[in-house]
Amino acid sequence: MAFGSFNEGGSTQPMAEINTTPLVDVMLVLLVIFIITAPLLNQAVPVDLPKVSASPVEDKPQVIQLALDGENRVFLNGEAIHGEVLAQRLESLASPAAELHFRADRGTRYEKVAEVMATAQRVGLVKIAFVTEAPPR
Repeated sequence: MAFGSFNEGGSTQPMAEINTTPLVDVMLVLLVIFIITAPLLNQAVPVDLPKVSASPVEDKPQVIQLALDGENRVFLNGEAIHGEVLAQRLESLASPAAELHFRADRGTRYEKVAEVMATAQRVGLVKIAFVTEAPPR
């Protein structure tokens, strides 16, 4: 297997052909290896798992609905309450997993919204979500 000669009388042109036989051999060997190993990847190991009768635990957070209308009336879970007892009622409902869903009328002053949010934060409600409506299409 001579790649070229060192004769001065020989051809000085470089060889323009690439020998692809080794490349094809390697690719065929890899193809055979993948064909043999591919079915082994789909087989699962049979395991005899224990049977239990427990029901799945559903950790749904406690949702507190708080609404503020255009006349500054406060509604807690659909019930109208006075602003003075809001802190007491929120404190009785507050827990670490509780979420406050807060709705405010479009015309409500920001001062009242901030006051209600500060009251909720003071009693320990840190997860506060604003409920809005999607614009009409």
